[in-house]
Amino acid sequence: MVKARATIADIAAEVGVSVPTVSKVLNGRVDVAEATRLRIEEALSRHEYRKPVSSRAAGVKASGPRLLDLVFHEGENLWAQEIINGVERVCGPERVGVVLSGLGGSHRPPQEWIDDVMARRPLGVLLVLSGLDETQRHQLHSRSIPFVVLDTQGNPPTDVPTVGSNNWNGGLVATQHLIGLGHRRIGVIMGPSDVLCSRARVDGFRSAHDEAGLPWDPSLIRWGEFAAGSGFHHAMEVLARPDRPTAIFAGSDYVALGIARAAREHGLRIPEDLSIVGYDDLPITQWLNPPLTTVNQPLRAMGGLAAQMLLTLADGRAPSSTRVDLMTELVVRDSTAPPATV
Repeated sequence: MVKARATIADIAAEVGVSVPTVSKVLNGRVDVAEATRLRIEEALSRHEYRKPVSSRAAGVKASGPRLLDLVFHEGENLWAQEIINGVERVCGPERVGVVLSGLGGSHRPPQEWIDDVMARRPLGVLLVLSGLDETQRHQLHSRSIPFVVLDTQGNPPTDVPTVGSNNWNGGLVATQHLIGLGHRRIGVIMGPSDVLCSRARVDGFRSAHDEAGLPWDPSLIRWGEFAAGSGFHHAMEVLARPDRPTAIFAGSDYVALGIARAAREHGLRIPEDLSIVGYDDLPITQWLNPPLTTVNQPLRAMGGLAAQMLLTLADGRAPSSTRVDLMTELVVRDSTAPPATV
């Protein structure tokens, strides 16, 4: 015999509150005592309560604004803008508004942000390089607010839809290019070590060396942030060594900008004295001097695909796939060349 799903009335009776109080919590209202809210959330989680899907899934036009929440761990850069462009290309024709949020570098939104989302009742939530803890996932699930993660910070649960790119292949082809030019002492200046894409790119770097039968120097692998300042700081150190690298693989195009400045500070020419490979292929990279060799990560396509996946889930339909990794490819420009001495 199938167990009947709990209703709002069941939850209210169990917790000892009114039905409107449970409804307030479900809708993200803040005028409920914190202790009461926690008891209600615990009961919702225990009963695996899920609010009935909105009328939109049944083909009825919703009366309020149709919104998609797009949240970045850090969104004030050109990398984020590429993803935003991809999301808007999908949401614009569907007349879905996009609400942007930034987490100031954090990979987990605060509870206040979750409360605001529940009050807004968007069609769905798209998290970029960030994620939700188990409690937050259930809070959105119980309100029938779907969510998708783009460029995951870690390994999300198998039931969380994700869109990303093949970061391991990106690290592999970048390093193979440098090895093919004759470089044997290659540095890496990567993003945070606790971020999945960083680790995957470094794994690709190591695999390229292993396939070529070449050693790699662990002291030349630096972990930092996906920012120009981080690239500059680490490059100033490694380029000051008597055994400096002849090439550096940067974890992002922003990191590559910092490396290029550090090279100039050391009186090094690019690519004659130092080759640099970036990552992401932001539009600005082709206008640098010299234009940057970089790994194309299809950010706009990733944003558009994630947005489409989210709208499909909001319609009450299952997307064709809930785990997608798009391909990366090397774009060769003028910042790489054979080393001066091999």
